[in-house]
Amino acid sequence: MPKTAPWHDDDKFWKALAPWMFTEKRWSNAPTEVEQILKLLALPPEPTILDLCCGPGRHSLELSRRGAKVVGVDRTADYLAEAKKRAKAAKLRVEFVKEDMRRFRRPNAFAGVINMFSAFGYFENPSEDRRVLVNVHRSLKPDGKLLMDLMGKEVMARMFRERDWHEERGIMFLEERKLSQSWDWIDNRWILLKGSQRKEFHLSHRIYSAKELSDLLKDCGFEKVRVFGNLDGADYDHNAKRLVVVAEKS
Repeated sequence: MPKTAPWHDDDKFWKALAPWMFTEKRWSNAPTEVEQILKLLALPPEPTILDLCCGPGRHSLELSRRGAKVVGVDRTADYLAEAKKRAKAAKLRVEFVKEDMRRFRRPNAFAGVINMFSAFGYFENPSEDRRVLVNVHRSLKPDGKLLMDLMGKEVMARMFRERDWHEERGIMFLEERKLSQSWDWIDNRWILLKGSQRKEFHLSHRIYSAKELSDLLKDCGFEKVRVFGNLDGADYDHNAKRLVVVAEKS
C-alpha cells in the first residue's frame, strides 16, 4: 500500500486551516510584529531577509513595505498564490519560492532570516530539524541573524490543556492534545465543524525548551543565541508567552 504523506505535506490540511491561522486580526497584527522583529534583529538599512515558511506573506509583505528585500519560502502553492496576489495589489516586490524548508539554501545571501508562528519541529527525525538550521546558517551572510518564534516547552507546560475549543468566523475548532516521548513530542487532533461539515486532522511535532533550542542552534554553527519571552523582547521567565530566539552567525 502507498505510504501516507505526513501531515505537513498535505495541501488539504493547510487549505482547511487557513481561515483559522490567518485571520483578519493576525493580518492586522503584522505591522506591530514586524516592527518588533526588526528591533530584535537590528539589521542594516534595506536588508535582504528570508521569511522561511512564509505562508500567505503576512510578514514578507510588511517587511517589503519597510524597505527590506524579501524572499518568502513555503511549500504550499495556495499560500504562495495568495501572497503573490497581495504583493501585486500592494505594488510590492517580493520573491516567493515554493520549496521545502529542508532543501532551501542560498549561501551567504541574507542579512536576516525569520521563522515565525511555530513553523519548526515538524519532522520525526531530529536530524531534519538540524538540516533546516544548517541550511539557514549557510544562507546567512557573516554577522547575519536568525529569529525564531515558537511555543516553548516551558510555556506549554504552564498553559497545557488536554482539550480545548473555540469559534472563529463561524467555524467551531476543537483541539485534543497528548504529550509523548518524555515531553519531546506533542500529538494533536484537530476537528473543524461548520454547519453539517466536519473535517478532522492529526498532526504531531517536536517541542523545544529554550535550552534545547539554544544548544541545537550552537551545534549548527551559530555563535551567539539570545532568548526572549515574546517579540517585545521580554525576559524568558514564568511570564513568557512565546519562545523567541535570536541567533547570530559570526
